[in-house]
Amino acid sequence: MNISVVIPLLNEQESLTELHEWIAKVMLSNQFSYEIIFIDDGSTDDSWKVIQQLSQIDHNVKGIRFLRNFGKSQALHAGFEKAQGDVVITMDADLQDNPEEIPELYRMITNQHYDLVSGWKKKRYDSVISKNLPSKLFNWAARQTSGVKLNDFNCGLKAYNLDVVKNIDVNGEMHRYIPVLAKNAGFSNIGEKVVLHQARKYGTTKFGMNRFIHGFLDLLTIWFLSRFARRPMHLFGALGVIMLIIGLGFTLYLGIDKVFLNPGGRLITDRPQFYIALSTMVIGTQFFIAGFLGEIILRTKEDKKRYLINDELNF
Repeated sequence: MNISVVIPLLNEQESLTELHEWIAKVMLSNQFSYEIIFIDDGSTDDSWKVIQQLSQIDHNVKGIRFLRNFGKSQALHAGFEKAQGDVVITMDADLQDNPEEIPELYRMITNQHYDLVSGWKKKRYDSVISKNLPSKLFNWAARQTSGVKLNDFNCGLKAYNLDVVKNIDVNGEMHRYIPVLAKNAGFSNIGEKVVLHQARKYGTTKFGMNRFIHGFLDLLTIWFLSRFARRPMHLFGALGVIMLIIGLGFTLYLGIDKVFLNPGGRLITDRPQFYIALSTMVIGTQFFIAGFLGEIILRTKEDKKRYLINDELNF
């Protein structure tokens, strides 16, 4: 199979039929063998009914229905597990991503041998204040922190070599950082393509300003995980050593000063250096404990299901 199109969605019943027809037209005109995997992330409208109808008239359409809303990252993870195409395309269901981009994205993966190609919505039709400016700031911070030089981490239109999606773990709200996850897994040949962005035709956006706040927090998380997920003691142990050295230094200074230099001076407990030494040694010990606990958790953790599937179609 040439292409798997993975489409997470939430309450997009108006756009699904049109999106399916558009994708099918592109696939047939380019003679691609394909599958379209819709992941219904707990929709409360008739999205699942529409997907069922589409699967009956087109056996290339497949569906996964979550028991409730678990989030876009979990939806992508479920789609990636089921995908079989040599190239996996992700896109949103709101018709803002253009299926006409699929053939070129496919060729960039197969002919130019990219591991991942991310779309760049250079010209956007969103609100400047609520989306464009925060998005630019977010993307700048992501580039500086991750080292992945992409202009648009948030773009849902991306193409992957099948090996990439089978070897990365998308969880929490890390869908924004899939290129970073891919790079950390060893897939470093990451490209970017300017893609058309279209104004939303139906419904309203499911994301507010809080997604940027969550995005920055996730950015800190992925920075930490990329460097210390397998060795938490390296971070917490180093911080603990620094604090203990500071504490022991002040303790040594106080001891030498009291015994040899100024025996008749103030009591040690009346001096601020005593409390600095005490605080830093306690904090250093806590850092060591945090590092040990992190190592223990890492070695004993069990993977748990992050989402529950209520129904599947054509798998």
